[in-house]
Amino acid sequence: MKSITINGSKRESVGKKASKALRNAELVPCVIYGEKNPIHFSAKELDFRKLIYTPKAHTVLLKIGDETFNAIVQDVQFHPVKDQILHVDFYEINENKEVSMNIPVSIEGSAPGVLISGGVLVINKRKLRVKALTKNLPDSIKVDISELKLGEKIYTLDLKNDNFSFLHSDNTVICQVRTARTSIEEEEEELEESDESTEGKTEGSETSKDDSSDKKEKSENQKDKPEN
Repeated sequence: MKSITINGSKRESVGKKASKALRNAELVPCVIYGEKNPIHFSAKELDFRKLIYTPKAHTVLLKIGDETFNAIVQDVQFHPVKDQILHVDFYEINENKEVSMNIPVSIEGSAPGVLISGGVLVINKRKLRVKALTKNLPDSIKVDISELKLGEKIYTLDLKNDNFSFLHSDNTVICQVRTARTSIEEEEEELEESDESTEGKTEGSETSKDDSSDKKEKSENQKDKPEN
């Protein structure tokens, strides 16, 4: 797993007013937890783009003053309306201890159930929580769907790895190929239109038969009338 460096500065005061002032200055209030006491610091919001807005997971090298920490992101708080980072929690990692982390899912290949059978690929899990030593943490969980047929699913059980373990049950569905609703609805509409067309033709033929028989009866009646 690749590492990203973030430079920070220790916070002199902690509180809502201080945090608001940091955000107004385009800084993010942060805290790192570990074996020692938590350290409160701030870092430039711009430095978090490569860490937060990325399809892969990363470890973080935090440089806070004269101290350096290896860490992972534990939690990120966003503004409910704006796409602004409000607060970030880090967790200091030890190379000899396992850590748990959310890892993004990376879909690879093309499913025959989609290409051939017209199904729809449904991704049930965008991230999976794994537990491993830092050196064994993957950048992403690769999921190969090149043999996934219509109605089939891929479970966490199918992706077992010796380097890390999933913190999910074995029957957790990661992705699946389902029947496309749109194709079913289109087929139903075509059948309905076909039925209506058939009914129209049947009714038309019956009407023409009735008209023909009426004309025949009128002709025969006129023949039976006595001449004056």
